[in-house]
Amino acid sequence: MYSIRFEAKVDKIIAKWKKSNPILFKKLRSILVDIMQHPRSGIGHPEPLIGGGDITYSRRISAHNRIIYRIHDNEVYVVVIELEGHYDDK
Repeated sequence: MYSIRFEAKVDKIIAKWKKSNPILFKKLRSILVDIMQHPRSGIGHPEPLIGGGDITYSRRISAHNRIIYRIHDNEVYVVVIELEGHYDDK
C-alpha cells in the first residue's frame, strides 16, 4: 500500500473543498483511497501524462477537476502535486 503526501498548495484546496463543496471532497477522498491501493488503475480514469515519464498520472475528480500525482515505487509513496481545474482553463 502506498502512502500519500501533498504539496502545500494542495492542502489549501482540500481545506477549501471540505468547507465549500462536501460532495467533491467526498469524491476526492474515495479517489485518494483508491490511489493508495493501486495508483496506476482504478476509479477516475487514471492516465499517464505525456512528458511525465511513467510516474506522473492524472485522474478525473469531476468534469472540470483533476488530481495530478507522481508515483515513487522505490519508496512506496505518492505525491499529489496539483488539484483543481482542468489543465490550462483555470
